[in-house]
Amino acid sequence: MPKPLLAAVLLFAFVGPAAAQSVPRPEYPQPQFARADWRSLNGRWTFEFDDANAGINARWAAGTHRFSKTITVPFAFETPKSGIGDRGFHPWVWYRRSVTIPAAWRGRHVLLRFGAVDYRARVWVNGSLAGTHEGGNTPFTFDITPLLHAGPNTLVVRAEDSPTDRHQPRGKQYWEPQSKSIFYSRTSGIWQSVWIEAAGASHLDEVRITPSIDGAVAFEAHLAASTRALTFRATVTRDGATVATGESAVTDGRSTLTLNVANPQLWSPDHPNLYDVTFELVDNGRAIDRVQSYFGYRRITIGRGRLLINGEPTYLKMVLDQGYWPESNLTPPSDEAIASDIRIAKSMGFNGARKHQKVADPRYLYWADRLGFLVSGEMANAQQFDADYVAEFTREWLDIVARDYNHPSIVMWIPINESWGVPAATTSAAEQAHLQANYWLIKSLDPTRLVIDNDGWQHTGTTDLFGFHDYARTGDDFYKKYKDAGSPGFVMPANGRPVLLPGFADNGSPRFLSEFGGIAYIAPGSHVPADAWGYAGVEPDAASALARMRGLYEAIARVPAIMGVCYTQLTDVEQEINGLLTYDRTPKYDVAAIRALNDLLH
Repeated sequence: MPKPLLAAVLLFAFVGPAAAQSVPRPEYPQPQFARADWRSLNGRWTFEFDDANAGINARWAAGTHRFSKTITVPFAFETPKSGIGDRGFHPWVWYRRSVTIPAAWRGRHVLLRFGAVDYRARVWVNGSLAGTHEGGNTPFTFDITPLLHAGPNTLVVRAEDSPTDRHQPRGKQYWEPQSKSIFYSRTSGIWQSVWIEAAGASHLDEVRITPSIDGAVAFEAHLAASTRALTFRATVTRDGATVATGESAVTDGRSTLTLNVANPQLWSPDHPNLYDVTFELVDNGRAIDRVQSYFGYRRITIGRGRLLINGEPTYLKMVLDQGYWPESNLTPPSDEAIASDIRIAKSMGFNGARKHQKVADPRYLYWADRLGFLVSGEMANAQQFDADYVAEFTREWLDIVARDYNHPSIVMWIPINESWGVPAATTSAAEQAHLQANYWLIKSLDPTRLVIDNDGWQHTGTTDLFGFHDYARTGDDFYKKYKDAGSPGFVMPANGRPVLLPGFADNGSPRFLSEFGGIAYIAPGSHVPADAWGYAGVEPDAASALARMRGLYEAIARVPAIMGVCYTQLTDVEQEINGLLTYDRTPKYDVAAIRALNDLLH
């Protein structure tokens, strides 16, 4: 397995040990595509609300206007960890900080990179516009080299969010002032890491990695700039030893290369074997750009009614993970917090997670790759449908699939959950077409993974898994509904909405119970809101909650047609207290008891 890539040690080279310790989230933000020469821009920025939307006309981008607040990036202003903690509606916000480019980067190109800004961003360097971006869940990069000068440079960011716009992909972020029901606090502005890095004048923009379990691995390189004949080189290593290397010419800013590794060690949850790979752009024998990455050999298929990983049947035992924290909302408070969530889920017998209504932090996927944890790649959905929504959703979804394609931990894509964003799918041909188009769009981009068209209900029949949700209170209730599942003529029962849209047929895909449980219990000493709730009430004690859980698991184990489950949910989130852990990640139940329940499923 690869060592953690470019950790805080690299930060020390730029800002010194004392300063590095004060930088939040100091680890390299995108370990699937890492350059050695980089500098974190997380930490204190000056900040201003612009509720009157006056900043553009008042030329705040020039860098001379005095901002009245400070904020800790990458935490959204709604969160305590940002140092502001204001949960009100503020559609326009501004950030500013100074940055000095290391002298050692002279003669190279400087890339300014953002993990995510919700929802629209404009960025200026020294008063000149560097670029704009739209989409609250996806990364973006600007080459700011022409805008820089010697000494301190002023970086200004304006973020625009629409806190009540239900056509905007927003996931669980509520459009009303206070959290309620299944919806939570908003996240606005910068909410993932910001950094700069040095690259060559011609440099790599992305490399798609497609391994085959026979040992072949294909690399598709795309360059951000290519001014002359260059060579793309890839070197694959395992435990520090080179196992394959090769080169190919760059043509029209692209290069493809296939290497072969003898006797590849395959990736799976039980054996998360990874290979490191170094990508280089070579000009007359000299490397002018270098990127570190990694990959895993694994194949995802369906057979005998089960998910097959490398041909071996695997029962999905997933847990719903909303990815919220009490002090930082959607932004993980630390890298260790990310790894800890995965480790405790694995200790409870889960082999994967649905990152529900959230695009996973790249560091989450990195730890899932390293620790052997299956993930469904999902989107933060909108609530309403129109042409603008389709354009916004599709643009972000394309970027998400491109960003996360190389992660072996992702085994399926779930673009839409419970008809969110397509509320009239029963009668709207356009909304039905959107569901089917998402499926085929993903298949055209990534034929290596499974796709669920509309998880939970109202399937179009164009799906690799039949994801259904059932919050039956007891195991007896559940078993009565599904005891004949898999038998000829059995019709899946409706839960909330019909399981199929009118006019569409069940394609016989395997049954995935992608949400169940939701059993609520308030652990002694935990602090929950007055409107705390759970599916089918709140249990009085842990023993009662575990008894309900046990009944459900035992019933599911008696239905062989079900190929996997996803329990709701890993942690409490604000007023929703269905978690196996409290909101601050304290286990509510004996971990071994939860593991014993998961062990019932095969």
